[in-house]
Amino acid sequence: MNYDILIAFIIATSVLAISPGPDNIYVLMQSIVNGTKYGLATVCGLIFGCLFHTTLVAFGVSAIIKENDTLFFAIKCLGAGYLLYLAYKVYKSDAKVDLNSDAVPKKSMLQLFKQGVIMNVLNPKVSIFFLAFFPGFLYSETLSSVKQFYVLGLLFMATSFVIFSIIAILAGSISTYLKSHKNIGVVLKWLQIVVFVGIAIFILFSEK
Repeated sequence: MNYDILIAFIIATSVLAISPGPDNIYVLMQSIVNGTKYGLATVCGLIFGCLFHTTLVAFGVSAIIKENDTLFFAIKCLGAGYLLYLAYKVYKSDAKVDLNSDAVPKKSMLQLFKQGVIMNVLNPKVSIFFLAFFPGFLYSETLSSVKQFYVLGLLFMATSFVIFSIIAILAGSISTYLKSHKNIGVVLKWLQIVVFVGIAIFILFSEK
């Protein structure tokens, strides 16, 4: 078992969770507008939805790994290409972090949990991202690939949960900091680009 790969996976997941995106900005805004516990309800929904995509990727990719080395290599190439595409999208995007709370509707905690689940389960981009992200981080020659994908999925969920929860709890301070440090968006933008490109290279050169 290669623990270095798991550590690299956790670090990459942490950077991506911290970088501004639809999910963590949504958590931040719900916490600012409605309060911390509403932000945490949103976090729980988003993380729970990841289990659905982990299952799809675990059984789908594991079957391909068993059947065909060439197809698995093709998946890695497509995954690396998709991550490079995401890096390009981030590069072309505006580095400004939009914190407009006027457009955030107030909902109950249960509604926010359900919405978090639905936002993830019905978003095919999450499955595509998992498909691109996970195969390069298989870490054991003895464990089945299904178990490894679930471990990676649970690590992804746990890491994201911790970081998103911190965002929810510290929403007020984070909002104040982002508004007073306009250049932080540029730093986070390039950090995200570096991580996407780095993971793409790592996946291309990783062994099965």
